[in-house]
Formats: sequence, C-alpha cells, structure tokens
Amino acid sequence: MKNIRGYETFVKVEPLHKGWSGDQKYYIETAEGRRLLLRLADSSEYSRKKTEFAMMGQVAALGVPMSRPVDFGICDNGRSVYLLLTWCEGEDAEIVLPRLTEQEQYRLGKESGELLKRIHFLPAPAEGEEWSSRFNRKASQKIEKYKACGIKLNGDTEMTGYIENNRHLLAGRPPCYQHGDYHVGNMIISGGNTLSIIDFNRFDFGDPWEEFNRIVWSAAVSPQFATGQLDGYFGGKPPLEFFRLLAFYISSNLLSSIPWAIPFGEEEVVTMKKQAEEVLGWFDNMRNPVPTWYLQDSLMERG
Repeated sequence: MKNIRGYETFVKVEPLHKGWSGDQKYYIETAEGRRLLLRLADSSEYSRKKTEFAMMGQVAALGVPMSRPVDFGICDNGRSVYLLLTWCEGEDAEIVLPRLTEQEQYRLGKESGELLKRIHFLPAPAEGEEWSSRFNRKASQKIEKYKACGIKLNGDTEMTGYIENNRHLLAGRPPCYQHGDYHVGNMIISGGNTLSIIDFNRFDFGDPWEEFNRIVWSAAVSPQFATGQLDGYFGGKPPLEFFRLLAFYISSNLLSSIPWAIPFGEEEVVTMKKQAEEVLGWFDNMRNPVPTWYLQDSLMERG
C-alpha cells in the first residue's frame, strides 16, 4: 500500500468488510481532510480494473452522483492493483428507505431509474458477441449448473419452462455499458435524501434491460422505490415487452443463485430459496410477467 500515490497523506486507514466483492476495501482520510475509498485487487486483474476505472470516469462525466474515480495504479511491489475513489457520505439505501414516506421512496426510485438511463447511454464495444447468442448460451449454462447442484427450488419447472419458451425475446437487443449490480444495496442516501451510486466493480456490457435482474432486492425493500425506478427509466409505465424480458432475466438469475450460494453456506442457500418463492409469487408462477410489486394503480404522485 505504501507505493500508492499520495499514501504519505493518509492519516486514517480502516478496512471495510461489507459486500461480496473480492476486492480489499479501505476507508481513507487524508491530512487535507479528504475522504476516500481504496479498493485493492490482485495484479492479474489489471486489465479489467483499468477498464473499470476508465468507464467510471465516463459515467462520472455524465453527471451521475457516484463514488468518483481519483487514481489507479499498481502497488505492493507489483502484486496488487488499486483504485482510489471518492467516498459517498450517507447510509445504505436499503436501510434508509423504510424510514421514508412512500412518496419519497417512489421519488428516489424514479431518480435511480433516470440515473440508470443515463448510465446506459455509454455504448458497448463494437466487436462484442451478438447479445442473443451470448445470453442464450449463458442461460443454458445457468440451467445446467442449477440441475447439477443437487438443490431444488419450488417452481423450478415453471422458471425453466418460461426461459425455454421466451428465448426469442433476446433477438435484436442492443448492448450497452452496464453497472452490473444495480440495486438498493449499492446506493447511498445522504442526509438531504439525495442518491449516489457505488460499487461499479461488476460492470459488464449487454442488454440494458438485463440490468434490472437485481431489482428483486430493491422491490423486497420498497415496492415504491422499484416502481419508481421503472417509471423513471421509461418515462412512465414500461412496455409489456420489457416485463416479459424482466421475468426471463430474473428467472435465469434465480436459478444460478443456488449454485452460487452453496459455497457460502446454508444461510445463503436459504436466503436464495426464500427469494425464489417470493419471485414466483410476484409473477404468479410465471403466468404474468408484470410483477405484483409494480404499483400500476398507485395513488402516489407520478409527476
């Protein structure tokens, strides 16, 4: 860490243990009073981390309130790569939202959707694989890994059936830059109820509508926020085509969550099973692509 540029100004270095990232994370205070976030990864990730840093710079240039990139480089005598970012003041959105009025939850959700729309302005590399081919292969791999893991979900037949019957929806979807993990767990709300976006380390390039596969976490915390996110993104009620693809992406994500959870222990497996049951209820066992948490007839001000 000592050969990070500006290390001599660090007066406080506290490790952070929250989250699922493989990065080592530290809260930093400098002699000048700056508050920063330091992320360290193995040097083998240099190329991806360099792209992550560069793309964050492009997102910040769009005016998105976020943990902004400050510096990038190699440290620990070549063993690690670091990203130095600004620190976002406030609390996790998933903690703050339940304390707010439904109208305020909806407003913040709408803002998050408008910010995501802005993030999706950034294009994917032109040489990338066609989306339908890429994700159909990915969906097949997810189904295979789920079937091989030995743990079964109630309603898995309905989910796999929905995926197989709706693969055609992937055709022609235009790829873009994706945050990669866009939900209330990666958003900060400040004291003035303003929103900031953090944790861009799972960034990817793909269908912008796939980005909503994490909205299950937001909807579980606040249906008003999740509804607002969709309304903000689409400038009103989303089209039915979107909801059909949303159910497709969420189903494939849920199936893969079980083999993902197994190494983390029984508690995580139980969490994912519970989420699967909740999602099946939202989609009426995959018979209705519009989730029950989407408040179509809400009395909230949608202006």
